Amino acid sequence: MVSADRLLAFAAMSSLLIVIPGPSVLFVIGRALAQGRRAALTTVAGNTIGAYVLIVAVACGVGSVVERSVVVFTVLKLAGAAYLVYLGVRAWRERGSLTAAVTGAGAAQGGLRTFGEGFAVGVTNPKTLVFFAAVLPQFVEREQGHVVVQMLVLGLVFNVIAIASDMAWGLVAATARDWFARSPQRLSVVGGVGGLAMIGLGLSVAATGRKD
Repeated sequence: MVSADRLLAFAAMSSLLIVIPGPSVLFVIGRALAQGRRAALTTVAGNTIGAYVLIVAVACGVGSVVERSVVVFTVLKLAGAAYLVYLGVRAWRERGSLTAAVTGAGAAQGGLRTFGEGFAVGVTNPKTLVFFAAVLPQFVEREQGHVVVQMLVLGLVFNVIAIASDMAWGLVAATARDWFARSPQRLSVVGGVGGLAMIGLGLSVAATGRKD
């Protein structure tokens, strides 16, 4: 198994990377502003599960394929970017209905659907996949054996830190949304901002290149 020293070192590196808001954090914030606390937390759960699927893929050797293949990397990147833009456009178009959803006069988006969207964003994040493919193997003690298990444990450490950070960002954003909810005009604005944030995030992911 992974030694305590390796776990602590990996946790420290993961914390430094997670503290800086990245695509998953910005997506959660956008969802919190557009739909509130419950949607933000459900999105975090879906995103976390999606990220762990990437960890499993890396542990099984898929990560190295993505890391080395420009075509696979590009396809995965553009798929994730397109999905983010789609969600952002939808949030922008539905910004006027947020007041009804908050007051209970309208139908809120289902938790399963929100979870699925968070999962899709997490599992199609090429940056996360390449990061895991490049960093996880460096903390594996191959002489101890059980390499796949070690990588899964390290990935779990990363996810625990990430879910705590993402939940904090989501709750803060949802609290700010509660203030905006007191006015239909404010809520419409914040819903639009959340949509634009997701669109911008999608375009940013699409524009992200490779060092090679």
